[in-house]
Amino acid sequence: MKRLRRWIMTVAAGCAASTAYAEQVIDVPGFADFLAVDGDSVWATNAGRVERWSRQGKLAAVAMSKPCGAMALSDGALWVADCQENALVRIDTQSAQKTATIPTGIANPKGELNVVAGAGSIWVASDQKGVVSRVDPATNTVTATIPVNLGTHYLAFGFGSVWAVSSESRSIQRIDPATNSVVKTTALGKEPGFLAAGEGGVWVQEQGDGTVVRIDPDSGDVAGRIKIGKVLKWGDIDTGGGLVWLRTTEDQTFVVIDPKSMTVKARVGKAEGSGALRFTPSGIWTSAHDVHTLTWWPDPAKLAR
Repeated sequence: MKRLRRWIMTVAAGCAASTAYAEQVIDVPGFADFLAVDGDSVWATNAGRVERWSRQGKLAAVAMSKPCGAMALSDGALWVADCQENALVRIDTQSAQKTATIPTGIANPKGELNVVAGAGSIWVASDQKGVVSRVDPATNTVTATIPVNLGTHYLAFGFGSVWAVSSESRSIQRIDPATNSVVKTTALGKEPGFLAAGEGGVWVQEQGDGTVVRIDPDSGDVAGRIKIGKVLKWGDIDTGGGLVWLRTTEDQTFVVIDPKSMTVKARVGKAEGSGALRFTPSGIWTSAHDVHTLTWWPDPAKLAR
């Protein structure tokens, strides 16, 4: 089931040193893609199912029609979009059983989207025409539908707000949970996509420009950009440990960004195609569906040296 292999971490340009380390690669049949960390384990979307994996192997599997997009963990449940059922699915994490299917609609049937938790609610982009739906986990019902820009698919929760990105409209919108309304809209670069809130900013992939943009969480304005490569198609992004972690599809597996200096600190692993990334204090999880693997990268602090 498991195999170990070694790669060399190439430290960011301008640093002469490089560090050798071992990561753990777990073979996962199918199409392991989006990830959600649950303690020492991780949930992954796969073809016709979601699965829970630890470093020792698979712990659970739950059949779904077509799980899609980034997932959220809240209220003892895993919340997953289903692009075939056009709904939000609730899965009890202890029993690994579906407990609710909520007909929210799904904005992007191709599956590039986020479900997020915050302000006591679950949020999902639910209509391509521009709607974000708010779900109450106490009742498993939609309690608000918020008009947003056309083609809004990508969400993050942080700094007391929902942040919603539209690739088609090239914008990020700040949603105030107190009023269920957009209170700020900011223009972005080419093909903005996945985003993460933390480490002093809201960080958005500008996939068509090969950049990551920092949005100031107080003003909602652009506060800087980092050039990563030619493009940043697909991939993923997360924050933690004082750093920004960017899953890439070209040149390397992922990139480590220093949010204070706005520089690339490290480029880690070889290119493995598209996949997801999630930070934990003890290690980084990445998926690579083209080569059918999950990978555990231990000791994030060492990865960033």
